[in-house]
Order: sequence, then structure tokens, then C-alpha cells
Amino acid sequence: MQIREKILVVEDEKSIAQFIAAVLSENGYETVQARSGAEALSMISSHCPDLVILDLGLPDMDGLEILRQLRGWSSLPVVVVSARSHERDKVTALDAGADDYLTKPFGTNELLARVRTAIRHTRTASGNDEIAQKGTYTVGELVIDYNKHQALVRGENVKLTLSEFRIVALLGKYAGKVLTYDFIIKELWGPRAGGSNQILRVNMANIRRKIEKNPAEPEYLFTEVGVGYRLAEGE
Repeated sequence: MQIREKILVVEDEKSIAQFIAAVLSENGYETVQARSGAEALSMISSHCPDLVILDLGLPDMDGLEILRQLRGWSSLPVVVVSARSHERDKVTALDAGADDYLTKPFGTNELLARVRTAIRHTRTASGNDEIAQKGTYTVGELVIDYNKHQALVRGENVKLTLSEFRIVALLGKYAGKVLTYDFIIKELWGPRAGGSNQILRVNMANIRRKIEKNPAEPEYLFTEVGVGYRLAEGE
């Protein structure tokens, strides 16, 4: 079974949002939808998507404002999908931190290609040379395979999302050491990240459900209350 990357579709026109979501779902992605800017910002923290497809013309705020706020704390990939076709609109969005810009109307193959490219670039950025050179990290029945971007427990791929794998990979790099919440967030979501740890907590809860036999009594992923997280050190 393929790992299903989660994509947040931010689009106020229901028919367009459902069309985009249907195309993505048919091609192996998990989707969630937001109809307003406020809802989008909330869902980015609560649902921890791996990519955002963002319309600029939202009812409560301009999509550029969402992009600017997001770039204040996260490097989450964003593909803008907008009816605004003027060159200056594209330049403004890209300068504000968009990873790509797709003008409506668009073809489904082009949309999927842009999504694949944005996710691929994020995977490449997350797997820096120092981590990738390690190959694998093993502790107990947990194996982190940096080259394949997988975590295996008892030989089975636990199917982590991109965000989840990036967290586990970072903890594996510093196995046995406590990494603070701020350090993890800034390493994975950008140097300007800060504020709420909600996105990290949600990801960690999901990771524990996939890796630990009993998340309440962890064998691998430990919480240092008020400080951060630590991955068990291998022998």
C-alpha cells in the first residue's frame, strides 16, 4: 500500500474544491478542504498536511495573507491555484513564498505534475546529505531507512507521511539526545518557525500510533515534558 500524502485544498468554490480533491484522491493522495482563510490556517496546524493547494480569492482574506503568515513559521510546500493570470500576480505570490503557481483553468495532469514536483523538492530538502549518508538507523525492532524514506517495525513499513518521516529522521540523527520543540520545528519547518507546538504534537501522536505497541508506554519515542522529544539510542 502506498503512503498517502495529505493535501489541504483551500478553495471557497465548492465545485472546484471537490473536483481538485477528487483528482488527488484518485491518484493516491489524502485530502482535506478549507473554504476560508481562517479555516485554512486552523487546519494547517490541526491536520498537518504535507502540501497546500491555495486559491487566492477567498471570502475572508486574500490567499497571499495566508501565504505570508504561513511563511512566518513554516516551509510547508504551497501550490497556488488562481484565476489571476497577470505576471505581477504570479511574481507576488512566488516572492511571498509560493512553491508554484498554476492559473485557472488548468489540466489535471499539470496539477498532478506540480504537486509531485513540490513534494519531491521537499523530500530532497528534508533528506540532507549528513542524514542520507547514514543509510539506516536501528533500535530494537524499529529501522529508519533514510534512503527509502521509510520507517519499519518488525520488518513492516509503518507508512509515515512526509512530515512524520522528517521528524523521525531528525530524531534518529540525534538518537539518545533530547531535541527541544523549537529545535525540531525550526529544523523541519524553517528558521522563522515558532509559536505553537500544535503541529508537532499532532504529528508525534500519529507517529506513536504507528510505531509503538502501546503509545502510552513508549519503547522508542519519549517525551521530555516541557522540553522536547528523544528517540531511544540503539546498542
